[in-house]
Amino acid sequence: RRMFPAMRVKISGLDPHQQYYIAMDIVPVDNKRYRYVYHSSKWMVAGNADSPVPPRVYIHPDSPASGETWMRQVISFDKLKLTNNELDDQGHIILHSMHKYQPRVHVIRKDCGDDLSPVKPIPSGDGVKAFSFPETVFTTVTAYQNQQITRLKIDRNPFAKGFRD
Repeated sequence: RRMFPAMRVKISGLDPHQQYYIAMDIVPVDNKRYRYVYHSSKWMVAGNADSPVPPRVYIHPDSPASGETWMRQVISFDKLKLTNNELDDQGHIILHSMHKYQPRVHVIRKDCGDDLSPVKPIPSGDGVKAFSFPETVFTTVTAYQNQQITRLKIDRNPFAKGFRD
C-alpha cells in the first residue's frame, strides 16, 4: 500500500549544477512492539519487536536530477509503497505491523550514489546527508485502531474513494 499521508519535503542549499539522488528509508525507532488501548486511547508497549527485516531504500523516481531541479519543487514520496510481506520481491519497503518507525530522507551526490540500490544500505561519506523529522514517527497498522483516523483517511486519501458514502 502507499503510505498515507505521503512524506513531502522541500530542500535548499544544494549546488544547482550538481546531480543528486533523493532517497528514503524507514528505520525502527526502538525494539518494541505496541498495542492500542481503546479505553485510554493510547499506544502501549506490548513486548519486544519482531526480528528486523533487511532494510530497503526507496529511490525517488526523478533521481538523479540537478540541485536546481530538486530545490524548485516540493519533493513528494507519494509513490512509495509499504508492505508487511517479508517475501516481497517488488522493492516495497517492508515493515512489521504494530511497530514504531522513522522515515529518513537522504540527499546523495550522484558520484556517491553510483552504487545506489533499493536492497543495499545507503552509502556514506561527504556527499551523503540524511534528514529525519521527529513529527514523522509513526506506528504501523494493518487496520486502523481509532475510528477518527479511519474517517480522516477515507475523507482525505485519494486512494480510498471506494469507502466514501
